[in-house]
Parts: sequence; structure tokens; C-alpha cells
Amino acid sequence: MDGNILDPDGARERLAAWKDRIEKLAADTKTMSDRLQEVRVTTTDPKGLVELTIDSTGALVDIKLTSKMERTAPDVVSRTIMETLAQAKNQLADRSQEIIADTVGTESAAARAISESVGNHLRTDEPADPAPEPDVDDGTEPQSFMEKW
Repeated sequence: MDGNILDPDGARERLAAWKDRIEKLAADTKTMSDRLQEVRVTTTDPKGLVELTIDSTGALVDIKLTSKMERTAPDVVSRTIMETLAQAKNQLADRSQEIIADTVGTESAAARAISESVGNHLRTDEPADPAPEPDVDDGTEPQSFMEKW
């Protein structure tokens, strides 16, 4: 195969090679899509107040609050949930980008664009101020927002 476009056998070989590359790319892209759709991330905050699970789109699909919530101020609970959700989305972005690299690679402009798009869609900035330590009920006044209802 010398690259002569008038060479029918060489042209057939180039077309066959091109077809094989396209078929492999299509199969790899399908595998990537299937794996990305299956991803779920479950994250627990460091204090053990909340555990949450997000799906492949970053949507919250499950949340579990521990009994520590009852002894924690409402603003701390809400901040902890939001921080844990941000952490889960960042983990999802990392995992999704790993799947993209494993399946379609990182060499092509298309693969890099997909990876960047996933990162931009999912990744959140980490909060500047971590949630304060939970306020624990010392018996003087109820700290739980559940008791105020």
C-alpha cells in the first residue's frame, strides 16, 4: 500500500482500516455510555451525620440522617448535607472521567471535550468554611429542630 489513490487494493485496505477504527470507536463509546449511566456515588460526611447517594447525573437518590442530627443545630445539618452533596458530585466527576479515560481514552479531542463537559457539569467548588462541630444537647435547652415542631 503506497498511498496511490488509483490503487484499488490499497484504497480497499485503507477503507477497511478506517471502518475498523470507526467500529471500535462506536463500541468504546457505547461501553462508556453504559458504564456512565450505571455510576452511583455514596458519601458520608466526616462527622457521620449524613450519608447520601447520587446517581450518574448528580441527582440525589437517597439520604440517611443519623441520630446525631437530633442533637445538631438545623443550620449545621443543612450545611453538612450541602457539603456532602458537593463532595459526592466531585467524586462522581472523578469516577466519570476515569470511565471516559478507560473506555475512549484521552488522546482524541472528542474524548477530552466529553471529559471536560462532565467535569464542568458535576464538579462543585469546595465550601470555604467547613461546617462547625455539631451542637450537642447538654440538657439545658433542646437543640434539635425536630423538637421545635
